[in-house]
Amino acid sequence: MNRSLVVIPTYNELDNLQPIVNRTLAVAGVDILVVDDSSPDGTGFLAEQLAAQHPQVHVFHRAVKDGLGGAYLAGFAWALARGYEVIVEMDADGSHHPEDLPRLIGLLDDHDLALGSRWVPGGVVENWPAHRLALSRGGNLYTRLALGIGVADATGGFRAFRSEALRRIDLADVASQGYCFQVDLLWRALQRGLRVVETPIVFTERVSGESKMSGGIVSESLKKVTMWGVRRRLQEVRALLHGHPLPSVRVLSTR
Repeated sequence: MNRSLVVIPTYNELDNLQPIVNRTLAVAGVDILVVDDSSPDGTGFLAEQLAAQHPQVHVFHRAVKDGLGGAYLAGFAWALARGYEVIVEMDADGSHHPEDLPRLIGLLDDHDLALGSRWVPGGVVENWPAHRLALSRGGNLYTRLALGIGVADATGGFRAFRSEALRRIDLADVASQGYCFQVDLLWRALQRGLRVVETPIVFTERVSGESKMSGGIVSESLKKVTMWGVRRRLQEVRALLHGHPLPSVRVLSTR
């Protein structure tokens, strides 16, 4: 068995799935798990066809659509149960370039979590309208300030974990979705002292299909990040009063 698995959640990605699977298999020695949330457009059926053609491709069908977070958690559990050493998050829509996978995975030789970053020097965003750029930059700035972290792109969804890191994060009570799911996992990793690194990527807006971003996802992220930040500040104050300051969550990340 290959020791690295790329988890690709899908919902109505019929036009995008085959190109991203083919590109991934062409550039990286990895297995792929397509986690399909019962797509009505036939994405799940196409995934089964691709799995029949390529032994590296696997499919996990979910009966309900309960968001990106639920799909990734199901994929992580599948991967951990089968002994994969590296587990990668990657979108199905082509916004993440599989050609960056070898570099992203290679960073795990010295780190626990590698983030593909749009907002570090060398990162590029292609074909995004101004309002999406402002939303992402503003959301990441607020996250850095609220949580006191040094990560430039806390909301990005192209990232690689060592399996031991996912086990230490304690996924049992993760219930966040969308952008907030990505911040949630990163925040847990930093609080547990895991080594996080960012590397620049090219992010390209999807050509086919519809974005899953919604106002509800943005609202959830804002509320939860604010709550986590307030809770952390209270913990820091209590720790200082008792003479045992908490370790910094800022210095654990590198670029």
